[in-house]
Amino acid sequence: MKGNDAHTAHRHRRTRAGLARWFVVLALVTVGAGSLGAFGLWRGRGAATDDAGGRSGYFSVKRGDLTISVVESGDIKAVNSTDVKCEVEGRTSIVEIVPEGTYISQEDVDNGKVLVELDSSQLKEELAQREIELAAGEASDAEAREAYHIQVKQNESDVTAAELKVKFALMDLQKYVGEFLAERLVTQDDPNTNTGELIRSLLDDPNSLGGEAQQKLRELSGSIALAEANLQNAIYTLEWTEKLHQKQYVAETELQRDRLEKQRLELEKEKAGIAKDLFMRYEFAKQAEQLLSDYKEAQRELERTEAQARSQLAQAKAKLTSAEASLGLQKQRLAKLKKQLDACVIKAPAVGQVVYWSSTERWVRYKIEQGAEVPEGYKIITIPDTSEMKVEIKVHETWIDKVQLGQEAKITIAAFSDEVFTGKVLKKAPLADPEQWLNPDLKVYATDVSIDGAHEALKTGMSGKVEVIIDELHDVLYVPIQSVVTVGETKVCYVTGSGTKKRAVQTGLFNDNFVEIKSGLEEGENVLLNPPRWTEPGQSEKKAAEPVAEPAESK
Repeated sequence: MKGNDAHTAHRHRRTRAGLARWFVVLALVTVGAGSLGAFGLWRGRGAATDDAGGRSGYFSVKRGDLTISVVESGDIKAVNSTDVKCEVEGRTSIVEIVPEGTYISQEDVDNGKVLVELDSSQLKEELAQREIELAAGEASDAEAREAYHIQVKQNESDVTAAELKVKFALMDLQKYVGEFLAERLVTQDDPNTNTGELIRSLLDDPNSLGGEAQQKLRELSGSIALAEANLQNAIYTLEWTEKLHQKQYVAETELQRDRLEKQRLELEKEKAGIAKDLFMRYEFAKQAEQLLSDYKEAQRELERTEAQARSQLAQAKAKLTSAEASLGLQKQRLAKLKKQLDACVIKAPAVGQVVYWSSTERWVRYKIEQGAEVPEGYKIITIPDTSEMKVEIKVHETWIDKVQLGQEAKITIAAFSDEVFTGKVLKKAPLADPEQWLNPDLKVYATDVSIDGAHEALKTGMSGKVEVIIDELHDVLYVPIQSVVTVGETKVCYVTGSGTKKRAVQTGLFNDNFVEIKSGLEEGENVLLNPPRWTEPGQSEKKAAEPVAEPAESK
């Protein structure tokens, strides 16, 4: 550390001390006449003797042990503590709270002793509404679930019925035209092929027919054959009748009868041929095409039924999913609300003494008391573990690099000023605290120092002064830190005796009060406590004599 840095640290300490004094002065002024006496006492602090120049006293250079340390004040807190926070959303009021200082025993913890009760009236009203909504949600979920299962069964029935229609339509087609021809008809997949023409082309090979069409064709063919046989027989009979009529063996009436019979049978033969032709040309084609169309329509109906079944099932599934999600959300809200209600009653979480959070912090937004409103996440109570205590201090940036974890410390508690406690540095903040509004240039680091042993008398919030031991110097010369000033680039002391003489010195380590003198002075020599502040010829105002010392270098 450079000399100017050491001076800066010293100046910051004087600034903080000056600010503290001004606050004291302002406080005393407000109370009246007593302020004048206090102000006089404050101005009277300092050295006791004056030198020949009438400026300040002097100090005899001493040899001995010098402790290099950082002294800062702070507050006593527990190393470990249990915080009780408000877990109710929004803002709520404290209805009941145990008195500060109440000791929580293990029995209290086991029995669930209530420490804080928060206002839950609004939550209880909301709970009733949430329970009604949950009941409605459960009914909707049950209805949607049943509707889904019903739709599944309905789809199965509809698809099965449609599949049966396809099956029966194919069976009707096979029954009429035969399996072979039905197979050819249903497997042709050329959309440009005319079904009627295809059916008529199949009739070119009557042997390909089967089923009822084949049976009908056989009946018609048999009728033609029978008509032909009857006609041939009638022709033969008529021929014999004519011969016998010529020989006058039969009457004219018998001849006319045989002629009419022949004509009738000719008509029968012609009728049977026309019936077969009509069947082959029209009735068969019409019936076959109709049955084929019925089969294809049954197939399309099956496809429509399956698509409709998928659509209806998807809708039922969506309604069920929505009902389930809504029910789940309502359950979560109800569970969260019940958790919020439970959070309104805060029970003892650990053994220790109850300390209001607002009592441990200098600046708090909400004072903890009955009837006070607190937001979610705000600390209400802290229960410190008094078996391990610490002091929280703020270390100036010029010293923070010298403070290391594990360094020994001496601690004085204001409430027990006659007792010195020991401890060690527990931790130090990696970053400086936010800017101080009283002194924006002041950079300090939060540092925790433990207090060795368990002390029941120590309470959270007590004030303490910590001296962190940086180094221990033995058998060295030292003078007060304000006795060393910088003139130009040289550190000097003003030695008294037969007049006052300026003498260059080499400094070493220092603390808040004294600085080590490595050379330039002898033990017993007297140096001015308040050296002169004049500016020497050729020296700028900025480099006028200032009290400076080298930083405390760790050995």
